[in-house]
Amino acid sequence: MRIKGKGLIDRSRSIPFMFDGVRYSGFEGDTLASALLANGVRLMGRSFKYHRPRGVLTAGSEEPNALVTVGSGASQEPNVRATVQEIYAGLEACSQNRWPSLNFDLLAANDLAAPFLGAGFYYKTFMWPKSFWEKVYEPIIRRAAGLGALSGQDNVDKYERAWAFCDLLVIGAGPAGLMAALVAGRAGADVILADEGSRMGGRLLAETYEIDGKPGHVWVDEVQAELEAMDNVRLMTRTSVAGVYDQGTYAALERVHHHDGRHPHGAPLETFWRIVAKRSVLAAGALERPVAFRDNDRPGIMTAGAVRAYLNRWGVSAGKNVTVFGNTDDIHRTARDLLAAGVHVAAVIDSRHDAPLSDDYPVLRGAQVCGSSGRKGLEAITVRRPSGEERIQTDCLAMTGGWNPSVHLTCHMNGRPTWRRDIAAFVPTPGAVPGMVPAGACNGSFSTAACLREGIAAAGEALADLGVKLPEVAVPEAEDTPYEIAQLWAVPGKGRAWLDFQNDVTVKDVKQAAVENFRSVEHMKRYTTQGMATDQGKNSNVAALAVLADATGRGISETGTTTFRPPYAPVSIAAIAAGAEGRGFRPQRFTTSHKASVARGAPMIEAGLWYRPSYFPKPGETTWRQSCDREVRMVREAVGVCDVSTLGKIDIQGPDAGAFLDFVYTNMFSTLKVGRVRYGLMLREDGYVMDDGTTARLGQHHYLMTTTTAAAGDVMKHLEFVHQGLRPELDVCFASVTEQWAQFAVAGPKSRDLLNGLLEKPLSDEEWPFMACGPVKVLGVEGRLFRISFSGEHAYEIAVPARYGASLFDILAERAEALGGGPYGMEALNVLRIEKGHITHAEIHGRTTAFDIGMGRMVSQKKDCIGKTMSERPGLEEEGREQLVGLKPVGESKQLLAGAHLYNEGAEPTRVNDQGYVTSVCYSPTLGHMIGLGFLADGPERHGETVKMVDGLRGVTTLCKVVDPVFFDPEGGRVRG
Repeated sequence: MRIKGKGLIDRSRSIPFMFDGVRYSGFEGDTLASALLANGVRLMGRSFKYHRPRGVLTAGSEEPNALVTVGSGASQEPNVRATVQEIYAGLEACSQNRWPSLNFDLLAANDLAAPFLGAGFYYKTFMWPKSFWEKVYEPIIRRAAGLGALSGQDNVDKYERAWAFCDLLVIGAGPAGLMAALVAGRAGADVILADEGSRMGGRLLAETYEIDGKPGHVWVDEVQAELEAMDNVRLMTRTSVAGVYDQGTYAALERVHHHDGRHPHGAPLETFWRIVAKRSVLAAGALERPVAFRDNDRPGIMTAGAVRAYLNRWGVSAGKNVTVFGNTDDIHRTARDLLAAGVHVAAVIDSRHDAPLSDDYPVLRGAQVCGSSGRKGLEAITVRRPSGEERIQTDCLAMTGGWNPSVHLTCHMNGRPTWRRDIAAFVPTPGAVPGMVPAGACNGSFSTAACLREGIAAAGEALADLGVKLPEVAVPEAEDTPYEIAQLWAVPGKGRAWLDFQNDVTVKDVKQAAVENFRSVEHMKRYTTQGMATDQGKNSNVAALAVLADATGRGISETGTTTFRPPYAPVSIAAIAAGAEGRGFRPQRFTTSHKASVARGAPMIEAGLWYRPSYFPKPGETTWRQSCDREVRMVREAVGVCDVSTLGKIDIQGPDAGAFLDFVYTNMFSTLKVGRVRYGLMLREDGYVMDDGTTARLGQHHYLMTTTTAAAGDVMKHLEFVHQGLRPELDVCFASVTEQWAQFAVAGPKSRDLLNGLLEKPLSDEEWPFMACGPVKVLGVEGRLFRISFSGEHAYEIAVPARYGASLFDILAERAEALGGGPYGMEALNVLRIEKGHITHAEIHGRTTAFDIGMGRMVSQKKDCIGKTMSERPGLEEEGREQLVGLKPVGESKQLLAGAHLYNEGAEPTRVNDQGYVTSVCYSPTLGHMIGLGFLADGPERHGETVKMVDGLRGVTTLCKVVDPVFFDPEGGRVRG
């Protein structure tokens, strides 16, 4: 099917490739679709629902039919569009969504059941009998769902993420895009020109137009050469701009090595770009829409523009005996190009009664194609004329229903396109995307000259906004034929006329949706699945909504479009998440004591983003409980060392640091004395507790905030938001220093004895009272000391620069062991804090207030703070709210379980009787029984009552006594002594 002397491919290089196990050959520059057509292959896929035979429909990324799987094993990639995939030596591709083979697909039996599988059949069919859903319906549907399949193996390919910045981003390298980039480049602006094709030029590569007396592709090469010579211009081929986001941010996918099959060391298969542009020009062109008629989906039926593209760009004729059908002058252009290449044109079927005639080919005026025949490829069509119907033998039908401007990117920020009756299409609404100027075919201008003019004008508008002077640029001479069209969406008649080729949606389906009152275009879309395939309805959406408009008696503009969402073209998740595979998906962050903890046999567990030791087993200890109990007693009786470096540490400085902290915390910090520490509570804007922690005042304008491990990142983002969005007038700055300091808790009656052997100056209660802080020297190293306690014991936290952390931990652990103590892990830490009634994110889980956790008085009445007003809503302080309590088992069962619910002692465990729930539990070796924290309706008033804990999932019921949440040393004598 190759046409001698046609195409822009390199015929000197023959390239072998495989499709469905058969060896073929093509030329450098071929796509898989063009190479298969050249080899006479028309059947390339099967439709999703009915498994009907399908061939290539288009020549671009909008292709709905020719989807293939490329590669094998771990590199297998499904749902690749054959119209985009370039061939290379060693390419292996196979068809999909068929069994056992493409040529003989048993699943095509679905087509026989088509009368029972119409629009919305899944809503109606699988409701009865109810018991069939899990055992029959769902398994069958899941096996039938999907098109291509993943290999199930780990992806071995490399992907990258990259960032780029420019003055002007030009999207699309057709005539409008090339002129816009050329003008901006000559003006000295930083320009990025991105195009999804392997070669720049857009439709100029698919047509025989001339510009300035030269073939279009020659003019493209000259412009591209000039752009490549400019240091201020970056050309990005094989790059699809997939999404538009706030503040001039664009997402783009670059296919780096899909076209050659090579994987050089370290080179990515794809790169996901985030492009930030001050201004942009959208020159994305237009997409041709088919006409719906009976059996318009057979292999060999293609869009007219695609037939010209395969002929003029790839030198391939889509058939030997071609018929052309449509409602615009494009069909005559297609016929002329085919005849000039020596291809027989059986007829031109023009639906317009005043269509132009030709001496070179027969023109059937006022006629429409109303049917086709052929088993696995087109063999004949039926034409309806005013005089009757006739049959025409043909192996290819080039059809067109007009062009749809590519408005998709202008709708990604909730913009809606505008209907233009004169071109029977939607065009971008001005200002839909701030800073974006549409130009050319995507703006409804379909002649080459109009595209060139609008490209220059769009660049001029963008440059004017940027304050850059527009250089003098002459508009090249080019064809300027007016675009004339007579609306034609679907040919009336019996049988199935296809709109969405991939999802098998017909005209009848859309009309049925309207009959069943799914009259909104969004409802119709979901009821019929129209436009929900991988092509997102690029070929079918406008025709479908036109059919819906006719069925509901509304105009097309009134009916409107569905919502276009990113990505514009498919983007692999691996590219979006580049760097997040393997350990990159779940990074491991280690403390400075990590190696020493592992060496001591400590199992490591995840805590927030960090790995921390669960417990430190000793010889003879066979369970975690034995180690945990020993570590708790060790802290209570001697001294324990715990690495708390993972707690978020935020350094806050500036004249307004105190005022800033007053605003983000519920209590006062501007009154805190230098050298002292204060516990603080932080609320979200809705009044619920966000985080808690201590903040130390290290200097007059210098504070150090400590957050919980899990919320460190969230608190940092919260502070940034408050400063930038709510209190920008405050002179304050802050930085996360979590990883710059290694910090260790030293807790227990002998904690002071341990530290006095390390510090330059001995500690005393007078100089270092509870909640004091200040600089110290630790074996000659400048550090910081905080007398704070999370365990309820006399305790300190000692911090040194992170490079000294590993050494200090070894010293602390060794000296603690000499005093009868040693290191303790997260399990013991949790027990110690529950014994003391301290809360963690198990209690401040996002649905509790300061009132709920018994800290309502911490919300200062002397000042405002984030969340204060919302926290005072009547519903958040009303009688009957669940508040924090302690729980102690008193019945035969001594087991407490976190997540269990609480009920009155004699009440049935039902939802209406629910009185609260348990958040934290542990066995307390100090008290000799289990204890827990939880939330109970009117909790503080119910101390001494007996309630029932019920865990229905695990079948456990325990009677509990409600007590104060502080189980150990409620007077605080140990922590202050």
